[in-house]
Amino acid sequence: MRSSVMKNHQTLHLLPILALASLFIKISGSSSVRPVLTGPDKAYLGSRVVYRCRAPDSSPPVTYELLSTSGALMTTHVDLRGDQPVSLGMKVSEASNGSYYCRATAGGNTGVSSSLQLSVVTPVSQTTVTSDPFPPVLYEGSRLVLSCNVGRGSHLSYTWFFNRKEVTPSASPAGFFNLSGNRLVVEEATAEHAGSYHCIAWSAVLDIRRFSSSPEVQVVIKAHVSTPEISFSVFREGGRYRGNVTCRSSRGSLPVNFSLLLDDLEVDSVTATESLAGWFRVDVVPGLDMGVARCGVTTGLQQLTSGPVTLEVVPVGGDVSLNVEYLYTSASKLAAALLTCEVGRGTFPLISWLLNDSVLPVGSPEDLPHLAPVDGGRTLVLSRLGPEEGEASMTTMEMISISFCCFLLLMLVVCSACVFNMVDHSRALPQIAPANSDSLSLPELTSRSRDKRQEDQFAPRRL
Repeated sequence: MRSSVMKNHQTLHLLPILALASLFIKISGSSSVRPVLTGPDKAYLGSRVVYRCRAPDSSPPVTYELLSTSGALMTTHVDLRGDQPVSLGMKVSEASNGSYYCRATAGGNTGVSSSLQLSVVTPVSQTTVTSDPFPPVLYEGSRLVLSCNVGRGSHLSYTWFFNRKEVTPSASPAGFFNLSGNRLVVEEATAEHAGSYHCIAWSAVLDIRRFSSSPEVQVVIKAHVSTPEISFSVFREGGRYRGNVTCRSSRGSLPVNFSLLLDDLEVDSVTATESLAGWFRVDVVPGLDMGVARCGVTTGLQQLTSGPVTLEVVPVGGDVSLNVEYLYTSASKLAAALLTCEVGRGTFPLISWLLNDSVLPVGSPEDLPHLAPVDGGRTLVLSRLGPEEGEASMTTMEMISISFCCFLLLMLVVCSACVFNMVDHSRALPQIAPANSDSLSLPELTSRSRDKRQEDQFAPRRL
């Protein structure tokens, strides 16, 4: 009884050994079958993938099987001709990711191929662009990050477009755009970065590409606003005077908020949406100091204040003087004249110009295009100096100099004429006096002298 139990126990220990020996013999017997598997490493989800398996030098019939490394049999094909590659196809699903190999059986011998890895590629769809900050509105110098996101897809590549032109490292200056994965980054935005952006997400399997394009996103780069300037004018409204205060910035992006500060207290504000200026009305009394006014401008990031201006209207009075300044070309030719009217005092003097006792109209009239009032009418520019304007624009010293030169020229002509007559008279006297001239009377001497001069005029001259 005990001996029988021991024998059964030994038999149980020998079974694994016999199974391994049988497997070894089976593998050794199949060493002559060496199948080769070829096929793609990627395939689109929902497509059909085809592998090709071939067992060279195998006698027909040859049975081919496509298996996954998990042991699942995908498809079988029998080759009756022998030594021919066969196609082993299967439908690609989300569970198709993994490794596959081919098993070939011929003449009772079996062999397996090397395994191939298959990646399932999900076609891309639902592509959008997101921004940081959102919405994509930012000031100069800020950081902008655009991301290309997809609702579905795998094994993706990304292409960015700025104003519908492809963004590549070679096509844009260094640091203008930084591309990293599905992101486009601008470290310090400038006005040149404003525009439309969109991306294309795509995947490729062999020569087949699948694309998905996003809608365009408009990026707005706002300019920093400059320090505002303040000015004011006065007008009469009914029986009182009103002041029109103007707050203006030279640069910046709209909208901005302008405010009026009077003695550092805000008295009014307005949001500018069409131009970088705001206007305010205040009551003024001529000769009375109404306080110190300032302009304030506010944006999402900035808050700036203008310099001060005193809201005081001084009545016009004092002396009025006219200053003349001449402008010359590089060839020292008189080009224009600037006439400036200086008023002794007054906040808003109204200046009128007169030409030949006639008041010039405001602006530059069509019949007098060479007369142009500037600086609020305080200065008159004469761009063409004709005879009338030229004489009128001469200074006292210039007129004295010209008169003196004319006088010198006249004296030079007179003196030259006198000297010429004296020399001519001295040359004529010796030729008309005879040896016995003392016996001639004065009328005879004069008559002979005159006759002699006439003969000399018509006589040929010797050289």
